[in-house]
Amino acid sequence: MVPHPRGAGRYAPSPSSDLHLGNLRTAVVAWLMARTSGRDFLLRIDDLDVERSRVDVAERQLADLAALGLDHDREVMWQSERADAYTAALASLDTYECFCTRREIADAVRAPHQQPDAYPGTCADLTEAERAERRRERPAALRVRAHGVQHTVTDLWAGEVTGCVDDFVVRRNDGTAAYNLAVVVDDAAVGVDQVIRGADLLNSSPRQAWLAEQLGHRAPTYGHAGLAVTADGRRLAKRDGAVTLADLAEVGVDTADVLGQVAVSLDLATPGEAVTAETLRSRFDPAVRPGPWIVGEGAGPVRGRR
Repeated sequence: MVPHPRGAGRYAPSPSSDLHLGNLRTAVVAWLMARTSGRDFLLRIDDLDVERSRVDVAERQLADLAALGLDHDREVMWQSERADAYTAALASLDTYECFCTRREIADAVRAPHQQPDAYPGTCADLTEAERAERRRERPAALRVRAHGVQHTVTDLWAGEVTGCVDDFVVRRNDGTAAYNLAVVVDDAAVGVDQVIRGADLLNSSPRQAWLAEQLGHRAPTYGHAGLAVTADGRRLAKRDGAVTLADLAEVGVDTADVLGQVAVSLDLATPGEAVTAETLRSRFDPAVRPGPWIVGEGAGPVRGRR
């Protein structure tokens, strides 16, 4: 795969469930950011988690995006087909085996300067004999040595974000590439230089930008849009009623209505106005941060406000 010289943005859902209103809104923002900056817009299916990955769900996700008018360039990338690329990337990193369970990591004592969720380095300096003994108990994950470096990214809307990069997992103990490695490798492979996603992923940006540089790539520009939330501030989920295109269609809300409500949440349309993706493209201002969207509760027509 050869990156295109004009760069690209992307949207990369995991096929664990159908896209809900918050996912669709983020996809619209990612598409608008790419299209208004002259970039290609790419789609990738992040299906490394084999137990949860379902082709039928992925196909519905792609169909939902197309129904909203979000066209894309080039072929859809599937992470499950990229194992060789991840293996090659791992070979260029300074890694070590880690045998810790989640409970052991949670219970570990950390240095005063370490963040509460940072890996404490338990397995960083094991001897070969100690590693051999632990291999008999459980398979090892691989962690990259980052030495607790501080790394800063400049988010398009949030400004400078600095994080301490711990020795995070780059290959899981089942041999599968970890999320943080896969997304960095995949973005670099196709020239993604603009990553637009939900605000819940903002704190992972310093870690991923640092990893991109370790692999010899320029880190992309990041922008993190506000999430869709319920009236009481909870992140929107499928349990909150009709929140997917299919479920909304069953209660009389068609795709055009959904796009209109997304547009209202982005201050790109007035309530009840008929719009298309191209209409939003002509009105979109990339300098304005998409804030959180408070979505109406229960089944029935979606209602939102910023």
